[in-house]
Amino acid sequence: MKYLKYLSFCLFTVFSCHTDKDDDVLATLETYISSGSYELGAVIACAASDFETNDILIFYYPEAGATNIRLFETGSVDVDKLDFSKYTRQFIVAEPFFNGHLGKFTQSCSVEKWIVVTFELNGELKISNPIRTKQITKPTVWNDNVDVDQTTSGMPNFIWEDNPVGDNAIYFQVISDDENNLLSGTYTYDNNFQYYNISNVVLNVTTQTPPSLIIGDNYNFTLMDVSLDNWVNWVVQKTFKSE
Repeated sequence: MKYLKYLSFCLFTVFSCHTDKDDDVLATLETYISSGSYELGAVIACAASDFETNDILIFYYPEAGATNIRLFETGSVDVDKLDFSKYTRQFIVAEPFFNGHLGKFTQSCSVEKWIVVTFELNGELKISNPIRTKQITKPTVWNDNVDVDQTTSGMPNFIWEDNPVGDNAIYFQVISDDENNLLSGTYTYDNNFQYYNISNVVLNVTTQTPPSLIIGDNYNFTLMDVSLDNWVNWVVQKTFKSE
């Protein structure tokens, strides 16, 4: 698990869930969207709890051309998740994840809440579906429980337990090289994915044709088991040698 642990711990500064008391920081998402059109569910985002610190790790996919990437949150989960007046902006600097293919906010907070990630693209505000954090009631389980079937050379097939802790909606898989460059990023409803066979892929964030794996080189497999409310229940990390 060292390669993802390095990304999660060595690059970030931990921020509190409290904000400075000035008008800009206290601006709500409702105020932000009032000046133009917006699209809900247009940012791919989810969140997990860190396996050592229990900090909240918020992952998102920044589409090409996206600007003004921002994080908004409620004060607790006991609000209407679609009431944008309850979301205030958090001034946390995003970090590159998988060397910038994805982005990540890191936050330490003692309460659970609703979170959204926003960015501007093509003159419109894009908003993620609300993420329900569960770092207290359902912390993310981190493990390396995946079978790697390399019967077909250069096309490893990854198979994992289906819905291991309940509440699964979709699976997100990343294959990365030894330098953490993302080679493929895919979503499936199935509990398996073969590199690079997209026959069961329902959403693809791979932006370039993935390279052929080099026999004998090390690669990384990362899996996120994501719930309907965009919380990551389960994270699998495993390094494998291509055969």
